[in-house]
Amino acid sequence: MPGLPWLVADIGGTHVRFALVLQAGQAPVHQHTLHCQDYPSLDAALHAYLAEHAVADPKAGAFAIAAPVTGDWIRMTNHAWQFSRAELQRQWGWEQLVIVNDFAALALALPTLQPNQDYRQFMPGQAQSHAPLALIGPGTGLGVAGLLPHQDGWLPIAGEGGHVTLAASNEEEAELLHRVRQWYPHVSAERLVSGSGLPTLYRAVAEHHGQTAEPLNAATIAERGLAATCPLCQATLHHFCALLGTVAGNLVLTLGARGGVYIGGGILPQWGAFFDRSAFRERFMAKGRYSGYLETVPGYLITAPNPTLQGVAQVFATEKKP
Repeated sequence: MPGLPWLVADIGGTHVRFALVLQAGQAPVHQHTLHCQDYPSLDAALHAYLAEHAVADPKAGAFAIAAPVTGDWIRMTNHAWQFSRAELQRQWGWEQLVIVNDFAALALALPTLQPNQDYRQFMPGQAQSHAPLALIGPGTGLGVAGLLPHQDGWLPIAGEGGHVTLAASNEEEAELLHRVRQWYPHVSAERLVSGSGLPTLYRAVAEHHGQTAEPLNAATIAERGLAATCPLCQATLHHFCALLGTVAGNLVLTLGARGGVYIGGGILPQWGAFFDRSAFRERFMAKGRYSGYLETVPGYLITAPNPTLQGVAQVFATEKKP
C-alpha cells in the first residue's frame, strides 16, 4: 500500500466529493462536497478542497468517477471534465493514483454498510449467502455494477449497464419510447431513468396525454410529483419507478444476484414512501417463468451519506483495484 494519507474522491456529473483516509481501514474524514459546475477542471476542484481541508499532503489518490475507465485518458459521460491519470499523478507527486468506476467503488462499499443505519430493506426476500449482489442507482446518470463473491472477499464488476437499450413492458410504455425515439436515435435506460432523463420522460408523458410539457427541471418534476400537485409529474414518477424495476430485474437475472439488489444514487432516498408504494417490485418480478426466481430476491435502498467514498477507500486497504 502507498503511504498515508490518501485522498479519495467520488466524482459525479453534478457533485464531486472529497475526503482523506488518515489510517488504513478507517473511514474517510474531512468529507466535503463541491459543485462540479463551479470549477473548470478536476484539478481546480482539487486545489480548492486541499487548500481548506488538507491536514497533511496526500501521498496517493483513489478516485471513483462516473465514466468508463478504459485507459489513461478519462472523459466524463455527464460532465465536461477530462484528464490524464498519469499526468494528474505526476503533477501532484503521488505514489499512486487509482481511478475506478464510481459504481464499482460503491459496490465495494456494500459489505461494509450496516442494516437500518446505512440501508433499509424495501422489498421482501431472503438473501442467499455467498451469492452475487446487484447494484443500480439513478443519479445524474444511471449507474450499474455487480459484486461477486471471491475467495479473498468480493470482486466488483464495473460496467456501463445504464446504457443498455430500454424496453417497454406494456403499450403505454411502447408509446412513450416511440416518442423519445423521435428525439434520440438510441433510447437507453439512462435516457429516461436518471436525473438527467427525468425531464425527457416528463415531456414524453405530457405529449402522450395530449398536453404541452412545461420547461421543468428534474428537481421540480420530482417535487410536484411527490406533492401530487401536478398529475403529469406524478405520472412521470410512476413510470420512472416502473422502468427502473424492469431494468433492475434484468440486472439480477444477468448476474444471478440472489444476494439482493441494492439501489444507490441520490434520487430515490428522497422519494421515501412513494418509491415503496410504486410499481418497482411488480415490474422487477414481471419476468414470466422467472417471476418466482425474482420474488425471493430482497431489495435494499442505500441511505448512507457518501457511501462511494467508503468504497473507494477500500481500493488500497484491501488491495483490490477494479
